[in-house]
Amino acid sequence: MAVIKPVFPYFRENPQTMLLDISTWWQSMQLFEKIFWVIALLFSLLFLVQTILSFAAGDNDTAMGDADSYIDHDDGIGYQFFTIKNMIAFFTMFGWSGIACIHGNRSVAATILFSLLSGIIVVTAMVILMRLMGRLKESGTMNIGNAVDQTATVYLIIPAARKGMGKVHVKIQGTLRELNAITDQATDISSGSLVKITGVVNENILLVTSNFA
Repeated sequence: MAVIKPVFPYFRENPQTMLLDISTWWQSMQLFEKIFWVIALLFSLLFLVQTILSFAAGDNDTAMGDADSYIDHDDGIGYQFFTIKNMIAFFTMFGWSGIACIHGNRSVAATILFSLLSGIIVVTAMVILMRLMGRLKESGTMNIGNAVDQTATVYLIIPAARKGMGKVHVKIQGTLRELNAITDQATDISSGSLVKITGVVNENILLVTSNFA
């Protein structure tokens, strides 16, 4: 029965013996496999640090500094492939996929090709996920046009004939909002009155009337 070569040496209580086993394990590998192990371990560590700092800092990219921020705000491509986060994810998957192929006795060409494809697939999945999350965020942004034909309550008096702005409370997309409002009526609309929103002026001011007819 074939003996499967362990990925790591067995843990032993004697630290010196353990270090010797690790040294022997490392020396027994070919240069090609060593390269994949270095890539896998290094970028796995970076990925772990990045993840921890992302949770700690609210995903503000503190771990990666200004470099990632600069690349992410490049206007050339939306949801960039070439960010530090994606690079770390790519090489993490590249390294571990290569190790798996090597231990599966794949050829050098097949190992490199499979590792590259694995890394590209992971980055592509991350970009698609970020794009979907961006769409969800946009869908949750208030669209003031949804207020048209809604009923609102006057919070601050609305001067007549667009001589000034008042404020109204209106529920838009399930959230109560306080927005600026004007009216074409010949008389002021007092606080506490109910009004109907008939339009939007300058993209952020509601046009209202107290005439519900």
